[in-house]
Amino acid sequence: MKVAILAGGLGSRLGEETTVRPKPMVEIGGKPILWHIMKIYSHYGFNEFVVMCGYKGEYIKEYFLNYRANSSDITIDLSDNSVQVHKNRSEPWKITLCDTGKETLTGGRIAQIKKYIGNETFMLTYGDGVADINIPELLECHRNSGKIATLTAVKPTSRFGVLRIAQDGEISDFREKPEDSASWINGGFFVLEPEVFDYIPDSPNTIWEREPLNNLAEAGQLNAYLHCGFWRPMDMLKDKKDLNERRARTVENLGLKNGVQRYF
Repeated sequence: MKVAILAGGLGSRLGEETTVRPKPMVEIGGKPILWHIMKIYSHYGFNEFVVMCGYKGEYIKEYFLNYRANSSDITIDLSDNSVQVHKNRSEPWKITLCDTGKETLTGGRIAQIKKYIGNETFMLTYGDGVADINIPELLECHRNSGKIATLTAVKPTSRFGVLRIAQDGEISDFREKPEDSASWINGGFFVLEPEVFDYIPDSPNTIWEREPLNNLAEAGQLNAYLHCGFWRPMDMLKDKKDLNERRARTVENLGLKNGVQRYF
């Protein structure tokens, strides 16, 4: 089963981080967040990806074109320009890098990859969010629903601490960045049937999160997988800082290196 990843947005809220690279290539723990997302799927045996490039897409292409050489020991013979790879440490990934346009919106990008997906179920997610999601459980939830689309619903963490204050001013409870228990939101990590393309107008101005998802919901074809574990998008510089700190703690606590099965 293929995994499609939206990786073409500008990421303007990350400031100078995205002036020289696209948002999915901003690094967490020395690797692009895109790499971490792919590792989540790869851990469960899904190694074929379709990456929808846009803003500074050449950065993503160059990264993966050079990935094998940069991840391995190599011998270069300058006399004939041959390269011998030793101790290949690259992942068993097959990656289609699709240029979907710099200004194209999310739905327009997805519409363009129909030819690479074919007539089969596929997964889709955003190139700027990670989670400790159980992919087999997500797939089972989708299959049991019998619907065209399943999205992962999450409860976002508040960006501020929450106080419970009595009438006399005494603070009876303090929770630092609790989950917002009032509502579920779209957390990405979709499972989609090929019929989903019938709901996506082939226009660069189509926003996946509006007309296509609304129409799927109205048709009774949109299912939710409820994820109560870790989930975090990288929208701002603070998110990058927090993810780097979490990644460092995970590596330190579990003694993990490259090839790790748990990432956050």
